[in-house]
Amino acid sequence: MQRRTLLKLGVGATVTLAVLGGGLALLRPGLVDGRLSAVARTLMRAVAEAVLDGSLPADATSRAAALDAHLQRLEVLVAGLPPATRDELSQLLSLLSTAPGRLAMTGLAHDWPEAGVASVQQAMQGMRLSGIAVRRQVYQALRDLTNAAYYADASTWALLGYPGPRPLS
Repeated sequence: MQRRTLLKLGVGATVTLAVLGGGLALLRPGLVDGRLSAVARTLMRAVAEAVLDGSLPADATSRAAALDAHLQRLEVLVAGLPPATRDELSQLLSLLSTAPGRLAMTGLAHDWPEAGVASVQQAMQGMRLSGIAVRRQVYQALRDLTNAAYYADASTWALLGYPGPRPLS
């Protein structure tokens, strides 16, 4: 194959992916009015269960309540991000909420809620150790957002052995 043909093929593939990705983002936005969309909530709940496994309550009712509270804190965190960062996060969540995007970025064959904690953990580990920089960045974004929102609440500090801030004298 000639170099010119290869370049044309690369440009064509890039344009096709951009158009398809943009269309998918319109159909399944990650953020709506600065809040997580339904599909983004499902995705981030699955990520939280995988990342926070061992830190979440064992009881199913308490676990569900902790995850709901986590998602509320995550929305507050997202609302405080600069608009450009929110737009990028919305695009990422849109991409990850589609089957092709999820498969390409994470390797997950099943949708987020059906994947299960072990599969999501394996996918996260695959992204963390990936030789592709963008996959590592996706891992870091998902992990950092999850940890920041979860451990921002004082009720979770005991899990870390952190007694809280010292009083000022």
